[in-house]
Amino acid sequence: MSAVSNFAPSCSGGGRSVSFSWTESKFRSNMALIPRPFENDKFLVSRLALRQSSRATKDLTVRMAIVDERLARRGNVGKTSEILAYDLIQGALVRWSSIMDRSFPAPPTAVFLHGILGSRKNWGTFARRLAKEFPTWQFLLVDLRCHGDSASIKKRGPHTVASTALDVLKLVGQLRMTPRVLVGHSFGGKVALSMVEQAAKPLARPVKVWSLDATPGKLRSGGDGEDHPEELIAFLSTLPKEVSSKWDVVNALIQQGFSKDVAQWVVTNLRTNGSPGSSSSSFSWVFDLKGIAEMYQSYEETNLWKIVEDVPQGVHVNFLKAERSLHRWALEDLQRIHAAEEIAAEEGAGVEMHVLEDAGHWVQADNPDGLFRILSSSFKGIKNRRLPDDLYIGVIAKEGKSR
Repeated sequence: MSAVSNFAPSCSGGGRSVSFSWTESKFRSNMALIPRPFENDKFLVSRLALRQSSRATKDLTVRMAIVDERLARRGNVGKTSEILAYDLIQGALVRWSSIMDRSFPAPPTAVFLHGILGSRKNWGTFARRLAKEFPTWQFLLVDLRCHGDSASIKKRGPHTVASTALDVLKLVGQLRMTPRVLVGHSFGGKVALSMVEQAAKPLARPVKVWSLDATPGKLRSGGDGEDHPEELIAFLSTLPKEVSSKWDVVNALIQQGFSKDVAQWVVTNLRTNGSPGSSSSSFSWVFDLKGIAEMYQSYEETNLWKIVEDVPQGVHVNFLKAERSLHRWALEDLQRIHAAEEIAAEEGAGVEMHVLEDAGHWVQADNPDGLFRILSSSFKGIKNRRLPDDLYIGVIAKEGKSR
């Protein structure tokens, strides 16, 4: 498995990410470094696993040694985009086949989109797990406009769901990708639906769209005891742009009535100023809060029921409701989705409702195993490129031995 980032780390902290245990533990942001095979990735083929007495196997070992050398020479791989910051996480077979034969067709791609005040790092651990399970796929993790490393890429307004979706469409077009799967959490769920609404290309057919704990229509904010994003954004706007302690921010948020989980998640948007390890380090926010406020307002107002109730042929829209996130789902929403399921089935498209048990709104953190099981169906059964049998068998042999 390899990972490519178009943002490299810098001494100012612009390319670093803050780790948070329940979303992205021990994740390092120097994603531009691609590890040599035979060291850290159980899907890459081990020479030891392939040493056999047959002549064919000897030839295979030589071929793999050549590939190993080519990968080692690549070192740092960086790509720049003036559109959005992103990480590209590739399954092992994607990397092998691209080295062995450039005539192979492009691998199937899944795009993962975060919610308001999130970043691409929220999906890092989950995407790497998918890449190990589905090594012929690649996973594009995006920082949406005004968020993360994309906040430094100036964007014209208005900052809306539609303009955010257009950014992502432009990015996948620039990267010459045709996504087969779009996964969006919360605000990102509406962005994924808007991508379908705006473009026949570069979206492939069939394409599967996942809106995680987000309805296509009117937004219903939390009730008593729930966190309110609009209030959170307003409070963050009162804080200084530079702070000396993350825990001071966490405590201030808790004192304002926000949950500890949300407070700890928010400070993942703080990056260290100055040199690493400095005792006098301070922290700065890595988002454009004014732009985010506009985006959230658009999220509340954007109505995409038309896409759900008149799904284009070849599109399958999936909604996932978190079991403990009842305030976001009215009975009317559920009834409209179930009615759309029946209509879409008759017209060669698809709409489906799922429930993730034992999870609140932060689905990939609350129940990652359950979410993995539900989403895995989208990565099975799609015809894609395949390595020559001898290489493929070698990779699978290594996988089995590692387990």
